[in-house]
Amino acid sequence: MDKATCESRIEHSFRSQVRRDRRVRRAFLLVQSEKLGVDVRLGESGNGSPVHVDQPNHLASVGKLFTATLIAMLKERGELDFTDRIGAYLDADMMAGLHVYRGRDYSEEITVRHLLTQTSGLYDVFYPLWKKMMKDPSFRISTTDAIAWGKEHLKPVGEPGRKHHYTDTNYYLLGLIVERITGKPFHDVMHEFIFDPLGMSHAAMHGYSRPRESSEHSPAGLYIGDIDFSTIPGAPAIDYAGGSVIAPLSDYLLFMKALTGHRIIREETLQQMISDDVYMGFPMVGFDYGYSIWKPRTIPVILPPEMRCWGCVGVTGAFMFYHPGTESHIIGTFNDFAYRGKALNFMVRKVIRELVAD
Repeated sequence: MDKATCESRIEHSFRSQVRRDRRVRRAFLLVQSEKLGVDVRLGESGNGSPVHVDQPNHLASVGKLFTATLIAMLKERGELDFTDRIGAYLDADMMAGLHVYRGRDYSEEITVRHLLTQTSGLYDVFYPLWKKMMKDPSFRISTTDAIAWGKEHLKPVGEPGRKHHYTDTNYYLLGLIVERITGKPFHDVMHEFIFDPLGMSHAAMHGYSRPRESSEHSPAGLYIGDIDFSTIPGAPAIDYAGGSVIAPLSDYLLFMKALTGHRIIREETLQQMISDDVYMGFPMVGFDYGYSIWKPRTIPVILPPEMRCWGCVGVTGAFMFYHPGTESHIIGTFNDFAYRGKALNFMVRKVIRELVAD
């Protein structure tokens, strides 16, 4: 398929998907492949809301890949190892009673790798605290207090290393490890290690920092029903290292091109992040999960090997993926919780399928 036809079909699919769903206030898509000569950058609204392709976007848990990359960078600097036990980096109060399962304390057995692969067995504090925030928008809680709250109100789901259980708690702890090693706030490290060196001038950590250059466009919002979650004052604390990155899609592309081009971590380190994985269940298509890296399992006809890809997913219908076969970066969001599964389906069936078409 020629470049123009490929771009036209992707654009048509995206605009059609958004326009027929009034719940989608602002959706965005960026597809870029130097190999194919494809460059698609789109913004669309399902309800007539004004939209601009350069609006900053909060891609929710896509931010976890930034956190995992920071940990990998510290590993390459010799400041930690993926197999290290987290008690070497977190204070005694934080570790005390962190993981007590069926009467046994496993807190000291949790490793950095367990956090990265979501296999620590810890509970998820995000959704319970999110529900409290929805009922009371004035609710505030710090990251450390959120973990303390989890110890008191929630229970682990299993022993460390035994099964995959997706939880923001793991990535909160990774953020605290980054702070302990560097002696700096997590958001400052993100700017120093990633945003600034890569020229991500419009990127920031939502609620924690400001971009180096202010955007002339307002943020796109992050919707849960009729509520823009990004405008709730207490929301940043329960995002933190689990997904606080906010930037226009063009800045996310700078990060992904640096990651896949081995300019911020070495190729062997990235391969470990991708291949050291565990199985995670997901509707329709199963995924293997590495260090915040999702890999859909190939299925004949539905997802053949030539469509194999890897990347990261956000609960608001956000995605940031790389398709090695066509060397394509695919980044986008529907900015609504209703698109958690549909966004992945769209990316695979309507974007990657076009990229690999003859």
